[in-house]
Amino acid sequence: METKISTYNRINKYTVQRSLTKVFKYFLLTSISVVYMIPIIWMLSTSLKTRGDIFAWPTVLFPAVPQWENYRIAFQSFPLLRFMGNSMVMVLLNILGELLAVPLIAYGFARLRFPGKSFLFMLVLATMMIPAQIKLIPLYKMYSSWGMLDTYVPLVLHSFFGGAFFIFLVVQYIRTTPTELDDAGRIDGLGSFGILYRIIMPMITPVLVLIVIYTFLWTWNEFLNPIIYLTTFEKFPIQVGLSMFKGRFDVQWNLFMAATFASLFPVLFLYFFVQKRLIGGIASVGIKG
Repeated sequence: METKISTYNRINKYTVQRSLTKVFKYFLLTSISVVYMIPIIWMLSTSLKTRGDIFAWPTVLFPAVPQWENYRIAFQSFPLLRFMGNSMVMVLLNILGELLAVPLIAYGFARLRFPGKSFLFMLVLATMMIPAQIKLIPLYKMYSSWGMLDTYVPLVLHSFFGGAFFIFLVVQYIRTTPTELDDAGRIDGLGSFGILYRIIMPMITPVLVLIVIYTFLWTWNEFLNPIIYLTTFEKFPIQVGLSMFKGRFDVQWNLFMAATFASLFPVLFLYFFVQKRLIGGIASVGIKG
């Protein structure tokens, strides 16, 4: 009887310790999340204030009467929807280019045999060490000589040749897939393209999701290259449009924050829609890489 009571007490003590540990972990993670959410909360708060409330003292986090019409004024006064549409066009073209080029190049490095394969692969990886600023002037002169300035070609053409970082990820992923599946496909009459698109591609879906997500984020937040290559106001993406918006309205922070917060909606929607696949893709690439 005493042994049973002792065992029961130990179990209770262990359960309490586990519960306290979980409570502490959730409290810590929640606190960190709140800290990271402060800029977004402040942005939302500012977008709902009047101009006078923004610089009021003492500071009020949320106004007593939220000014939701700030969003309507921002979109009616400036072509934000057009800028967001321009960014979405760039996003879709870059995603298409990466999904077409990266699996082809990575499959060649991971499965095919040809002279100089290792050297070429190292050369591709070496391009990641070149600072982007060094390439700005040569690329600008190249696109200028081709008559491609003030078009989206300089902003999307590079994706149709594959990004070195994405190529590295997919190569590492493909190398861990069983080569016996390739042999079985060849026995059934599949060529290299058939093996890639009918066998390999379905197996590397997690890393392809990563490519889509990162390409979306990088393209949507791109500012430097569009402002270099584009000169027509109607062709500007959302990030360049927001900088023009701030200048036009003489920094009306409530309207500017409303426009900025609205520009986050596609990114937030993408994250909540694919967060499970994103986490699973990162974990699987880490394990397989």
